[in-house]
Amino acid sequence: MSRKYFGTDGVRGKVGELPITPGFVMRLGYAAGRMLASRDWHLSSGERPTVLIGKDTRVSGYLLESSLQAGLSAAGVDVFLAGPIPTPAVAYLTRALRLQAGIVISASHNPYEDNGIKFFSGTGSKLPDEVETAIEESMDDPIVTRASAELGRARRMNDAAGRYIEFCKGSFPSELDLRGMRIVVDCAHGATYHIAWNVFHELGADVVAIGASPDGININHECGATHPEALQRAVMENRADIGIAFDGDGDRVVMVDAQGRLFDGDQLLYIIANHRKNNGTLKGGVVGTVMTNLAVEHAFSRAGIAFERAKVGDRYVLELLQRNGWQIGGEGSGHILCLDRHSTGDGIISALQVLHALRESNATLSGLIAGVDLYPQVLVNVRVAKKFDCDANETVRNARIDAERNLDGEGRVLLRASGTEPLIRVMVEGKSRDRVQFWADSIAQAVRQEAG
Repeated sequence: MSRKYFGTDGVRGKVGELPITPGFVMRLGYAAGRMLASRDWHLSSGERPTVLIGKDTRVSGYLLESSLQAGLSAAGVDVFLAGPIPTPAVAYLTRALRLQAGIVISASHNPYEDNGIKFFSGTGSKLPDEVETAIEESMDDPIVTRASAELGRARRMNDAAGRYIEFCKGSFPSELDLRGMRIVVDCAHGATYHIAWNVFHELGADVVAIGASPDGININHECGATHPEALQRAVMENRADIGIAFDGDGDRVVMVDAQGRLFDGDQLLYIIANHRKNNGTLKGGVVGTVMTNLAVEHAFSRAGIAFERAKVGDRYVLELLQRNGWQIGGEGSGHILCLDRHSTGDGIISALQVLHALRESNATLSGLIAGVDLYPQVLVNVRVAKKFDCDANETVRNARIDAERNLDGEGRVLLRASGTEPLIRVMVEGKSRDRVQFWADSIAQAVRQEAG
């Protein structure tokens, strides 16, 4: 069976349209709950499997939380309701509390009109594709509510944020602190709004928080990791030493130095990995994706650090890390995994690893990335009305061949369908920005013409 609903990061879409409707989400909760209830968890007599539900700050989170809770309860699964907390906090708490699963209600970096559902296993990792497919396969089965005495119960978890703050602080060396450092933190009006600034403040930093006043509809709006201009302005206005921006659910991070220069996930990944190589704690190599800037791959090669590319999506980065027995990987968007610190990508913990490198080396972000001059990389998103196979279309294929021939080995061309939105992403990378822009626009026009 092909996957109808699950993409690279769970189920996502516009609220009120399938699959993000109350009825669908209730059936999703029931299907997942029934799978959990049918497995042998070695629970005590009368004890039910338990799931933690967290969400970001979208107003639709209330609606979807209730729908999920109803489906899980009907299947006989207990629920902890953690309220607004980052996606990686759900992964951590699920593992720390020895629960059977965690569920996040979030559309990450998307606008507030969208929302989504993603699952974590009891180990704090995202569910494998085959498990998500099994949930899909059972979603057409009728909901058969358990007997009243067997229904799942729900309760609020009031200390979720505090537990996670302590976990994040624990990922930073105890012999170091952030005293004397002024940091601007942009929370994107999202799930980190009451957590991120506390982490850095409690480690000694002078923190200026922006994007920390969610109203249900301003999440990711002209702020956060996807709109770093707000952070760049705030760093300059506050004469800060550094700026840190997260996305709506807190699993992405980008950073800005005192001069307002932006450092993306590729650059931060290099800083973390190279710092660990220099202090002897890097285990194996590093995993990027097909989108990782070619200059970073060359920099890893010069540093003697093994590097491999996975498909786009942090779940695929994780799979390759686990297969290789490595610990560090990530994406240019700011998803960074440090598996010796957490089981999933975590914006706050990734930022702390960069700050660790800064403190221990007494260097600047620019100093730590010296010699890594990113190739110009242009990404054009082309909205399509239906699934479109770029490789099978002759016009698009010829446009790509023309671009690759012109780049003559000094760049790359990548076309891929988004796993979360109805988009074809056209990426062209090379040494000349003008040539890169021209060929990205040329290929995008071909896709637009053929896909409609």
